[in-house]
Amino acid sequence: MKNNTSQSWKHPGNRQELLRSALLQAMGYTSADIEKPIIGILNTWGETNPGHLHFRNLAEAVKRGVWAAGGFPLEVNCLSICEVFFDVSSLIYRNLLAMETEELAARHPFDGIVLIGGCDKSVPAQLMAAATVNKPTIFLPGGAMLPGNYRGETLCCGTDTFKLYNRYISGELTWQQMMARAGCLYGSVGACPIMGTANTCQTAVEAMGLALPGSASSLGVSAEKARQAEMTGRRIVEMVAEDLTVDKILTPDSIRNAIRVIMACGGSTNLLIHLKAIMHRAGFDLDLMEFDAISNDTPLLVNVKPHGNHPVGEAFHHAGGVPAVMKELEGKLHLSCMTVTGRTVGENLQDAGFAYDRDVIRSLANPLMPTGGMCILKGNLAPNGAVIKRSAATERLLHHRGRAKVFDDLAAAEKWLADPASPVDEDMVVVLRGYGPKGAPGMPEFGNYLPVPPALHKKGIDDYLRITDSRMSGGCFGSIILHVSPEAQVGGPLAAVRDGDIIHVEADENLLEVELSEAEIASRLKDFVPREHADIQRGFLKNFIDHVQQADEGCDLDYLAGSF
Repeated sequence: MKNNTSQSWKHPGNRQELLRSALLQAMGYTSADIEKPIIGILNTWGETNPGHLHFRNLAEAVKRGVWAAGGFPLEVNCLSICEVFFDVSSLIYRNLLAMETEELAARHPFDGIVLIGGCDKSVPAQLMAAATVNKPTIFLPGGAMLPGNYRGETLCCGTDTFKLYNRYISGELTWQQMMARAGCLYGSVGACPIMGTANTCQTAVEAMGLALPGSASSLGVSAEKARQAEMTGRRIVEMVAEDLTVDKILTPDSIRNAIRVIMACGGSTNLLIHLKAIMHRAGFDLDLMEFDAISNDTPLLVNVKPHGNHPVGEAFHHAGGVPAVMKELEGKLHLSCMTVTGRTVGENLQDAGFAYDRDVIRSLANPLMPTGGMCILKGNLAPNGAVIKRSAATERLLHHRGRAKVFDDLAAAEKWLADPASPVDEDMVVVLRGYGPKGAPGMPEFGNYLPVPPALHKKGIDDYLRITDSRMSGGCFGSIILHVSPEAQVGGPLAAVRDGDIIHVEADENLLEVELSEAEIASRLKDFVPREHADIQRGFLKNFIDHVQQADEGCDLDYLAGSF
């Protein structure tokens, strides 16, 4: 269906022109306003989302810029998604927000679109829609929050939350001591101040050219962010005049740039799923092994949590942010890619400087690690792929053989791991399955919820190998193999694993296997019965279960994903 625009919507010389002009004037606008390009501001503000709570002010700044540049701004509110406020996996609602954003952007009389988002499902949802609608579009990242502080110790929400809980179950902290830090984990509204999924998404948007340079890492509550919002409003009016549509920016090479920057930043594994979905909406694809090849050719440069020492909110931006990382990677980037500035990546980087703080953003000559943050694994356990966040893993566990301990229930796994009497050891491989896209449903971040057993912690061992068809928070750490595809729910090989089976991982060889013959795996799967969702018989949840694709395909709905 053809997109709506202000000119087609007005129906000049038709009764509709009278009606629509009258209704706009009923809201206090003038006939002169109606003649300007109409800019849709799609705002994901909501009081159930601390990452987006400041977006009302940002939207006003965007409007200020639109008016100043000769446009007519109209704001529409969209679904606001925060993982913490949903009682099921919020990945489900990424697809709902993508549908909503697509319909709002395409069917309203908008000549150009400003997307305001920041959290980990909102950003990819909006980009999936933008790729589908293909109007002139610019993204305004909501920015990072300030870090917290407890008695002189800098704390950063997700990463330090996991660490605090591990200290609690190991007996180092009482419940009261742990909860005393709760109000000190977040310093303000905005995206969690770590290189978790939210800030990884915002970083990727800037790196692929769909946001103004420097806008991804600036603090959400800063005056700089408000100025960037106004500049975004000014720029979208120019983009409409230039007919600078999404397809001229979002290309295979711009995605390659985003992947490289993410790898240099030690970004979230969730971006593999999100980038796949965005690419498929745009009508092209990159093989997962290309992600791996880019990671192997990209040093880890950014020293921020969860893999490093510093917060994203403040330290990363003050060190130079995404432009400084891209400047360092300039020789490895596709410099001819167009951006929302109307200039190419290479032209933008002419104005960029190198990092101001070389402890936060390292040079190519002095990286944190010689390779990037992620590693793709394949084998008879994951024929279509799996991922491990190498920058957050323990080296010995990247080359490992161990006996499996299998769980089909998260609560049972948590209970067993936390029990001092459980026969745990550092060589075990804990398998949690049945929590993939269809199985959970929604592929929740349950990789986070497999804690370090107190029995290991007391021996000074704070990591062990975990394998799951679910996801994990970008703020998490540890040796956790994720996104095993196909998932157990659809009869993937993970469903065949039993206690005591030997699992073998060789990250340098991209290998993940169970030491069983193909015949034995097939024999075991003959009796496999998937988990039923008897309590889900209606609504969007049912729609999601029936139509969601696998992790390696992006977890979009099969009837929305583009052809390529």
